[in-house]
Amino acid sequence: MQTRSDDLTILLAVIDNGGFSAAADRLDIQVARVSRSVSKIEKQLGVSILNRTTRRLELTDEGQQFIQSVRQGLLQLQQAEEDLISRGELPKGRLRVDAASPFIFHQLIPLIKGFSEVYPDIQLELTSNEGIVDLLEKKTDVAIRIGRLVDSTLHARPLGRSLLHIVAAPSYLSTHGVPQTTAQLADHQLLGLSGAKVLNQWPLKGFNGIQPSITSSNGESVRQLAIAGNGIACLSAFMVQKDIEAGLLIPLLADQKQVSHDREQINAVYYKSSAIARRISAFIDYIQPKLSL
Repeated sequence: MQTRSDDLTILLAVIDNGGFSAAADRLDIQVARVSRSVSKIEKQLGVSILNRTTRRLELTDEGQQFIQSVRQGLLQLQQAEEDLISRGELPKGRLRVDAASPFIFHQLIPLIKGFSEVYPDIQLELTSNEGIVDLLEKKTDVAIRIGRLVDSTLHARPLGRSLLHIVAAPSYLSTHGVPQTTAQLADHQLLGLSGAKVLNQWPLKGFNGIQPSITSSNGESVRQLAIAGNGIACLSAFMVQKDIEAGLLIPLLADQKQVSHDREQINAVYYKSSAIARRISAFIDYIQPKLSL
């Protein structure tokens, strides 16, 4: 092996933080040390990994492939060390979990206290991203993804399904009326999600998608807009079931819904190429039976 793992860690910090100075600040080391490590790697391998300009750093074509392999390799080393150290003990170490903010608010946060009591040596780090993140690039151990999976490099563990509901507030319906058919939605204010078009494909027979009057990148914002009487929304049961029971939202068009829909799938995903760290399996085993989907 030509390169040292500590030099490779410094190189990743340069990539992830956008520069030598930012990487030095992140790792609390001198900029000169960062520069030496990167130069040393390039000299040992005989290739340029970074294109340096006065404004930014860019990976070369060789660097792109190398960095991806380095991320996977360092992750495997870290997990091998942790498995050896923690053998025979409760799982320990940092656990980075990523999910869309509505899932964190409505599903994970109510379970965190209990999980921490069972596994006191696992330090949870929750991150919220409305889009799909690169697990290696964002140093994420496990991500909760809603909808059909397309990334074949990830291992997925199904957590269940959460039915989609077409809902609106009583105040909105009293003013605009209750739609009785899918076609009548064209006469209403519809609330949607910005981003991928699939997020605005509602589970209605013969319905190809909506043209929303108001959009948000955040599902929780759409829920709040609906409760405030701004229009009709399509949201997961894990977000709105309590609102429906409390009368804050009214379900609509239940007789015209599809039996199942891709957006109803919920999975925990992690890298297939590495062994499942004990802290990841402990987290999934704990939350799965307790989720109120």
